Amino acid sequence: QVQLVESGGGSGQSGGSLRLFCAASGFTYSYNCMGWFRQAPGKEREGVAFIDSYGSTSYADSVKGRFTISQDNAKNTLTLKMNSLKSEDTAMYYCAAEPKCTARSGWLLLHGAPLFGYWGQGTQVTVSS
Repeated sequence: QVQLVESGGGSGQSGGSLRLFCAASGFTYSYNCMGWFRQAPGKEREGVAFIDSYGSTSYADSVKGRFTISQDNAKNTLTLKMNSLKSEDTAMYYCAAEPKCTARSGWLLLHGAPLFGYWGQGTQVTVSS
């Protein structure tokens, strides 16, 4: 049974930093696709950052240069480091995973939401100015 549990959300100041974590269990990290999505009130879900099974990453334009996605295979943890926070980063953030996935991160960013079969419960990020 694949489980994803996010943590690390909370409140931050504009210009500050937060770090989100996704603890994964129930599958190994070989040939898996992982990503972070977010959804703000009244807005559609948005793909934020993705890492593919080759270790390549892709980011939404809105977060490029500010957010960094990484994974620790030994700890089965996916991390999203968020710097230079903006009020528009306020949203519920979701970790997503798809085992045995060979899609590239660029494709995941553009088309990948339906591919992900496993989702975490979400963690709230609120950025105040």
